[in-house]
Amino acid sequence: MLSQTVEYALRAVVFLAADPMTAHTNAKIARGTKVPGPYLSKVLQSLHRGGVVVGQRGLHGGFRLAKSPEQLTILEVVNAVEPLCRIHVCPLGLKSHGSQLCPLHKRIDDSLAAMEEAFRKSTLAELLSEPTTSVPLCEFPFIASTGTPGHAPSKSKHRENTTQVRRDKGKKSVGK
Repeated sequence: MLSQTVEYALRAVVFLAADPMTAHTNAKIARGTKVPGPYLSKVLQSLHRGGVVVGQRGLHGGFRLAKSPEQLTILEVVNAVEPLCRIHVCPLGLKSHGSQLCPLHKRIDDSLAAMEEAFRKSTLAELLSEPTTSVPLCEFPFIASTGTPGHAPSKSKHRENTTQVRRDKGKKSVGK
């Protein structure tokens, strides 16, 4: 029900939320989120116009979140790229329906309302702190010494992390 553009926007902000004080280049975000660079550029422009990210020019330039992950909701991200459109009047333009929606459109609108409320109540910080055994949505930048979200690890530390994740999934192959 959500578009690929919304999916890419959510991946990008989750990636940025893992290290919210650091500006990351389009190329780095694209690699970490597996989003095509040219498409990601357009998504980041929409997020910038929507006040979700800020751009920083110069040597250490890139994009970072405009708000802390504790303040930024999933709904804000979604609405910055493709706002959820609730149904207030008959989409078929039937005058007999007016503002009284038919059962089909009422259920669709109820579903949209539930999604809107769930996204309004969910922050990026909550997503990052939720315990899970799943492989992360993105290849977050990690602090090499601690394995926590932050700066990128050395290649050997990344291999260790990748190997461990694969072992956890029951595979015995070594990371790239």
